[in-house]
Amino acid sequence: MQYLGPLELVGDRWAIGDPKRNEGSCLVLATEGIEHRLRGEAAPRDVVPWSSLRSLGLRATMKPWMATRTGGVIVAAGGYMDGGPAGCSLSGMCDRDRSTPWSVNYTHHERTYTSMHMALAIGLVAKTSEAKVLHRLGDPEWLSAVVSRLAPTPRWTPLPVRRVSEVIELLGT
Repeated sequence: MQYLGPLELVGDRWAIGDPKRNEGSCLVLATEGIEHRLRGEAAPRDVVPWSSLRSLGLRATMKPWMATRTGGVIVAAGGYMDGGPAGCSLSGMCDRDRSTPWSVNYTHHERTYTSMHMALAIGLVAKTSEAKVLHRLGDPEWLSAVVSRLAPTPRWTPLPVRRVSEVIELLGT
């Protein structure tokens, strides 16, 4: 499988989000760092080197409409999951200017993200952040190996974050 929730293999690089939709935005996980790319622009809007990131967290909504302003209001009324424009975002602490908070939104794919894929992708980012090995997200071979093991996880599997830990341990950091 070539994706895990919002994380998708595009060519030979992994990206979070869909740059092809409308005025799409995605985050390319490159060897040097995270590239924020917008549809139709040749150069990245921003590049955050892995070495400057102290922590990172991923947020995702199940369906594209949940990442809209209206969707955020509806989802908030239910009170159990992320929603609104920041519902699809990557954020963390960056050493660029003495521990500056950093956050960027990405465009949801047309497909629905399963709750298991969302939990696994969010857990993957959290575990690499916790282990201080965020740069591994920029290694396409390592990330392909991780995703190929995580993506087929059945939706009824308990403790998906434990599954992420097991796979990361198996493949090494």
